[in-house]
Amino acid sequence: MRIIATASALALLTFGSVGAAEAKGCIKGAIIGGIAGHYLAERGVVGAVAGCLGGRYLANRQAKRQRDIDYGSRVEPRGAGYGPSQGPARRNYSY
Repeated sequence: MRIIATASALALLTFGSVGAAEAKGCIKGAIIGGIAGHYLAERGVVGAVAGCLGGRYLANRQAKRQRDIDYGSRVEPRGAGYGPSQGPARRNYSY
């Protein structure tokens, strides 16, 4: 009974202190890594952790590539503003 209470308290503290998780790539990588680790080395937890880290890396790399592509499509070339590109305005100050 004491072990169950300790485990429950530890679980509540752990899950209560966790904020919003961004698990893009982590869940898929953990599932694949856990299965591979279980069948190849009988270490499913180690495979899941490694799969999660690998999945996060790949998701971040893909997101960075997507940001670079999106940035290039948002930038407009010079002179595409409110009208035809003209030089500086010439002022005539003669009286």
